[in-house]
Amino acid sequence: MIKNFDIIIVGGGAAGFFTAINVAEKNPKLKIAILERGKEVLSKVRVSGGGRCNVTHACFEPNELVKFYPRGEKELRGPFHQFCSGDTIEWFEKHGVELKIEEDGRMFPVSNSSQTIIDCFLKATEKLGIKVLTGQSVQSIFKKENHWKIDTQSDNFTAEKLVMATGSNPKIWEMLQTHGHAIVSPVPSLFTFNIKDSRIKELPGVSAQVTVKVKETKLESTGPLLITHWGMSGPAILKLSAWGARILHDKNYQFTIFVNWLNDFDLEDVEKLLKELKIEHAKKSISKKSPFEITNRLWESLVLASGIEAGSSDSEQAKQTKWADLSKTQLQNLASQLTKSEFKVNGKSTFKEEFVTAGGIDLKEINFKTMESKIHQNLYFAGEIVNIDAITGGFNFQNAWTSGFIVANAM
Repeated sequence: MIKNFDIIIVGGGAAGFFTAINVAEKNPKLKIAILERGKEVLSKVRVSGGGRCNVTHACFEPNELVKFYPRGEKELRGPFHQFCSGDTIEWFEKHGVELKIEEDGRMFPVSNSSQTIIDCFLKATEKLGIKVLTGQSVQSIFKKENHWKIDTQSDNFTAEKLVMATGSNPKIWEMLQTHGHAIVSPVPSLFTFNIKDSRIKELPGVSAQVTVKVKETKLESTGPLLITHWGMSGPAILKLSAWGARILHDKNYQFTIFVNWLNDFDLEDVEKLLKELKIEHAKKSISKKSPFEITNRLWESLVLASGIEAGSSDSEQAKQTKWADLSKTQLQNLASQLTKSEFKVNGKSTFKEEFVTAGGIDLKEINFKTMESKIHQNLYFAGEIVNIDAITGGFNFQNAWTSGFIVANAM
């Protein structure tokens, strides 16, 4: 038996639910269904932000907000003028969820639990009579004269309007390709770097404010870097992985980075400072205390890497090089380790469960005033199914809310 609806939304994630709720609120008479292939809906919302759900970011200026999107910066400017972070806060407040801003600008529910967002969505769909159908893996979509036919493993549906909110789902992309849409091939975005190096081997958990550059490219990023058991992570690395998603994929994740552990200082500044320290602290041991804003452990590791003796136990005190004994070569080596440490990256690791993909429906084929396909009437897209992705910090969710809101408005 064929089940008829006015609107069918494929994908029971953040973008799918937000679209459905906004459509139903604007037009309660419409028959709407969400089809989810899994047993559970909103599973990515559940794990986001370490189970707290990083709903959005406290950046309220559309022209500033777009700068966090390696893909989609130009296209999102118009949509963000229609529905931005401030509108997201207001929307959730109206639906009984209060958000709070953390120091780094990320925004979470006051409850600190992603369940609050899930409950909000489930309550709204129930109240609005939206059918949420799980275990519905879409096998094919057909365009009939004035409606869409959607077949899943177990059921057949028709709808006048179809919204695809399936995120990074290769099977759905292939299906849309057969309907004439071009797909930008997906590559991972947001990943950490695998690095084996004696300088950081003993330092998991140490972080620093750095500038990182990828050798022989224009890729550069500034922010906190975290040393991990497998290499390097933290916002500076994740940002680099997002902006460099295609370039680093083409390098097969084998490349070299330069880390400036002192961020604002360049090589010459540091050489000058080290010469001053040499005079000022002549009798003191070099490795004992970091004179810069990096931890003593990291400082000692870089001192050692510069060929400077740094005896760690009392019996080795005699071996410790004093500032006065620092040779010209050692001083230059140390300045170089501090401002342009070279590390070989060999592979990547996915960042937590928040797997984000660069790739998807070609942005040229979408009308960003409505999020409707330029190829098929009454076919709409919301969320990560299109070739838009952002760095970490609530920006990918903001794209889901904005695109969902615009689809709802257009309908």
